[in-house]
Amino acid sequence: MRKLFGTDGVRGIANLEPMTSETAMKLGRAVAHMFKRREGRHQIVIGKDTRLSGYMLEAALISGICSMGVDVLLVGPMPTPGVAFLTRSLRADAGVMISASHNPYQDNGIKFFSNDGFKLPDEVELRVEELILSNEIEHLRPTAEAVGKAYRIDDAEGRYIEFVKRSLPREIDFQGLKVVLDCAHGAGYSVFPKVVRELGAEVFVIGDEPSGTNINAGFGAMCPKRLQEEVLAQGADVGIALDGDADRAVFVQEQGEVVTGDQALAAFAFDLQERGRLEKHTIVGTVMSNFGFEAALQKRQISLIRTPVGDRYILEQMLANGYNLGGEQSGHFIFLDYNTTGDGLISGLQMLKLVKRAERPLSAIAQCMEAVPQVLLGVDVSRKPDLSTIPELQNAIRSCEKSLNGTGRVLVRYSGTESLVRVMVEGQNDAQIRQVADELVEVVKATIG
Repeated sequence: MRKLFGTDGVRGIANLEPMTSETAMKLGRAVAHMFKRREGRHQIVIGKDTRLSGYMLEAALISGICSMGVDVLLVGPMPTPGVAFLTRSLRADAGVMISASHNPYQDNGIKFFSNDGFKLPDEVELRVEELILSNEIEHLRPTAEAVGKAYRIDDAEGRYIEFVKRSLPREIDFQGLKVVLDCAHGAGYSVFPKVVRELGAEVFVIGDEPSGTNINAGFGAMCPKRLQEEVLAQGADVGIALDGDADRAVFVQEQGEVVTGDQALAAFAFDLQERGRLEKHTIVGTVMSNFGFEAALQKRQISLIRTPVGDRYILEQMLANGYNLGGEQSGHFIFLDYNTTGDGLISGLQMLKLVKRAERPLSAIAQCMEAVPQVLLGVDVSRKPDLSTIPELQNAIRSCEKSLNGTGRVLVRYSGTESLVRVMVEGQNDAQIRQVADELVEVVKATIG
């Protein structure tokens, strides 16, 4: 059982376990030990977002890593996908990102990348936990010149800017486009506006004044209202909102409406298919991808592979089967042709490329699919047995699916963070799916509520 790592690194309230300086130092020591796999000096990249607690955790990680005889390469505030890229580019042994993504500023997190820029697999994370909890490496104490050093990489931002721009064909620029960017007062506040301006767009920026305590506060991918207002006020063609660590992007079209994650992913898929670059005519989504999204893909002979919610599960499926596009409704889009993880900047550039090439507004591009109505209800539960072992519930699900007759779908799953069962029903008729959802909720309440 995991004691430190969750679905995306270690996360919690800063300065409370497990997000303390003491635990961060131990994580640094354990990861430094794990990745000393060759002779000579070793290096680990550390990046962070703009949270106040990032200074504290960064210092603790540096101390732990250097105490194991490994050098640290500091890149400062940097998007999570930028740290993944720099880990590869600098030939480092591993990378560390200090961020709690879309969470409020009082939270923080630590996630790791291996030398190839991919997040650590479960077995490696479990081994890191074992090293910490067992005190197995407590006696390892390099001395004298064997102690590690820390260096600041002054051109890290410029390296990442050039990397992101290489995801576009050289003949593409964004002259003539008016774009609003919302950087969530987070890790992309400096680098994202520079990229889009260098490519020729007229750029208006909000959410680019981090204070250490305002990351994600009323701005960014989780709160697109201000972006919608600014797009209308500026008469912009496109609005793009990042989250705190800039690995996801949410889009707003010229009429001020938010483009759903499913609409954006469908547009990306159709573009790759038309250019003969969609591997195996397949994309990877999650169990939350709308039924209308799947229907639109089927009309274009594109297969959809569904995974549990979470970009790590999408990436695992893509790597295992050779797919190059995946994503989820939250705005995580993974273009494996360009980076090893979700990258909000690359996603933003790809959407601007679609608008530029199509010579059509984003509102028209977003009409590539039509979402079917959805009902999503939560039920408090007292325990969490395997849902497949509850015959009354399984019988009810089969009966409800039969009543939809292929025009919708049913999903019943546990929340990953709360004592809840989530009941989702999609279909063509609002009244019908509401009735189906209410029936399933009553069965959940009767069995484990």
